[in-house]
Amino acid sequence: MLGTQYTHGSPCWIDLGSPDTVGAAEFYAAVLGWEFRPAGPEADGYGFFQQDGATVAALGPLTEEGARSAWTVYFRTSDADTSQMVTAAEGGRVRVRATDVMDAGRMAALTDPAGAEFAVWQAGSVRGLDRTSSRNTLVWVELHTPDPEAALDFYRSLFEWRWAEMEAPGMTYRVVSTAEGDQEAASFGGAAELQGPGERSRWIPYFEVADADAAADAVTASGGAVLLPPADVPDVGRLAWFTDPSGAEFAVLTPAPTG
Repeated sequence: MLGTQYTHGSPCWIDLGSPDTVGAAEFYAAVLGWEFRPAGPEADGYGFFQQDGATVAALGPLTEEGARSAWTVYFRTSDADTSQMVTAAEGGRVRVRATDVMDAGRMAALTDPAGAEFAVWQAGSVRGLDRTSSRNTLVWVELHTPDPEAALDFYRSLFEWRWAEMEAPGMTYRVVSTAEGDQEAASFGGAAELQGPGERSRWIPYFEVADADAAADAVTASGGAVLLPPADVPDVGRLAWFTDPSGAEFAVLTPAPTG
């Protein structure tokens, strides 16, 4: 389960790059109830989505040439410089070289060999998100890629991830875990094959919501679009896929009852 006791390889931060940060802040306020707090004049428009004062995500303007609006998942690393070197050696690409973010930490923006973009975070004063796996926060991350086994081999070279196969309708799904502790308890995401023509490799964040159908209504009312209407997945819950008004993809999940 995705938590906030961050270890090597666990998702620890997520941010949205958008061409319209004001519109994005309004959209996610309407859909997920978040408040946006700018980080200050030295942050060049970057700031934090918060829930009762706890940081649950972040938002900033697009900074890379040719970048499209998208959510970026950051994975915890003990050494951002080593992570970027391993990425390049294993066939990936370094988009933004490891750099200090004031005293908060050190980050690098990377791309895996199949083209999925991600980032790594070496913690300084900021360990990661304040809250996950609760209502209207990040609960799961999912890699969509043409060859999940090859992709996960790449990430294992970076983070020593483990994974277990499970059969899902029309596919074999891989549940991914960090290297430490009980494998099921350490799971935080999954990997699946690309499903449609023209689909690109990417990481998709899932946010937990009380009602996936109500979230779909809020998305369309606020100018977003529904990619996958709410649907039940046995033993998982009810999920849906959306894009925000600038085209960034994300998903929501209403977990199945436990116990």
